[in-house]
Amino acid sequence: MTSAAAPARSSAETTAFGVLFSLSLAHLLNDMMQSLLPAIYPQIKGQFHLNFTQIGLVTFTFQLTASLLQPVVGMVADKKPQPFSLPIGMLFTLAGLILLAYTPSYGLLLLAAALVGTGSSVLHPEASRVARMASGGRRGLAQSLFQVGGNFGSALGPLAAMVVLTFGQHSISWFALAALTAILVLWRVGIWYKHHGLAVLKRAAAAGHDKPHLPKGKVAAAMTVLLALIFSKYVYLASITSYFTFYLIHHFGLSIRNAQLHLFAFLAAVAAGTLAGGAIGDRFGRKPVIWFSILGVLPFTLALPYADLTWTTVLSVLIGLILSSAFSAIVVYGQELAPGRVGMIAGLFFGFAFGMGGLGAAALGALADATSIEFVYRLTAFLPAMGVLAALLPNLKGVATEPVVMLEAAGPAE
Repeated sequence: MTSAAAPARSSAETTAFGVLFSLSLAHLLNDMMQSLLPAIYPQIKGQFHLNFTQIGLVTFTFQLTASLLQPVVGMVADKKPQPFSLPIGMLFTLAGLILLAYTPSYGLLLLAAALVGTGSSVLHPEASRVARMASGGRRGLAQSLFQVGGNFGSALGPLAAMVVLTFGQHSISWFALAALTAILVLWRVGIWYKHHGLAVLKRAAAAGHDKPHLPKGKVAAAMTVLLALIFSKYVYLASITSYFTFYLIHHFGLSIRNAQLHLFAFLAAVAAGTLAGGAIGDRFGRKPVIWFSILGVLPFTLALPYADLTWTTVLSVLIGLILSSAFSAIVVYGQELAPGRVGMIAGLFFGFAFGMGGLGAAALGALADATSIEFVYRLTAFLPAMGVLAALLPNLKGVATEPVVMLEAAGPAE
């Protein structure tokens, strides 16, 4: 049995679910607040007389800080843990929201986008590290609980955007309450981190569990494979999240409302798959989950462009359920490859996934303009075939796991 298989018998008693749920809530609020930036694009385009290139630069600024900074933040946290870095990072998001609501110039709009992106770049790698500390050995479940909050936050994004579209740009300041809530929640997490999380890190270091278990060449090769799998997963997901409603409207003649309901069903399946994938990985190992999630979805993606409406609905739900189960397994597997660089690996994977999603959406949009939306789905259907690369991943047999410590069951703080 691999090290990523069944957790220790006592892990259910030592997993700090209060911490994990707090991290999930903060992730939900963070990803919901991110959706407010594109919601004001129609207003700021006229207000500041912007062209589409300048609008694109706003998105680029946000994505640059939200993706490229994540590995750096994770690397710094690995070397010098800071228990209260999470609420401090959320302060950047708070400042960015206030600036977005009242920005008087295009330059300050770019600064606001950078601030929101910076807050996100702190949250993802550091919260992933804390989730690992709080896992009690159930690392896949811990990552899934953290990530599913982001899934729900993305699903709530359109509702938040509707508030801004209805009440205007200044209404973004109302969401400062969400940022303040996240800061308070993460402050409590920081208290737990200080009193319990640092002890987990010290015990792991003392036992040598933060040392690599494979040669650097094998680790680098495996990391390359994992990044390729993330590329295939998130570019395909971008084709659904960005263009599925257009496909349904154009191909089947659905109304906008009905098309949105189909997208919601897909997003709900993604949330369910994210949650299930981590627990299954704890039980059966990360590599089988990665295999099944990426390559196993291939028959469904190949069938989707040729299905009628009923089967399109069924297939899209199955695709969301299966494909989304991989990411928590990929993150934990990568962290087990390089246990001393937990934050950097999380930042690298989250940042790369975010970046590939954004670039993929842009590229697929251009492809759809040049060809057709149907051609996009016929082409992207082959992306999960990259799952065969999982055969190159080493089996992590005999990798020691970190010791667990008894955690407070009452909640994230003492």
